[in-house]
Amino acid sequence: MGRMRSSLNKRIFVAAIALVIGVGIYTVSLPTADAIGGPSVCAYYSNASYTTVVGARGTGCCGTIISWGITTKYKKCEVLYCTQGLCPN
Repeated sequence: MGRMRSSLNKRIFVAAIALVIGVGIYTVSLPTADAIGGPSVCAYYSNASYTTVVGARGTGCCGTIISWGITTKYKKCEVLYCTQGLCPN
């Protein structure tokens, strides 16, 4: 009985490790906001304190180009989640 329980515990342990590894690989493979196509915008900041926005680049929900100010190495990007029916025909 003890030997069967040990074998079962090993199988459960191996299955749990495989699950953790699988979830980790899946999470790492998800695209970042910069890599996702579609509507998104990046705000550019004057310095590493990220307090003063000096420009923006991206695409709006209806395909509108967002482009103003300057670009810097200090940026934060976000994907825009658009609802259906907001764009004029």
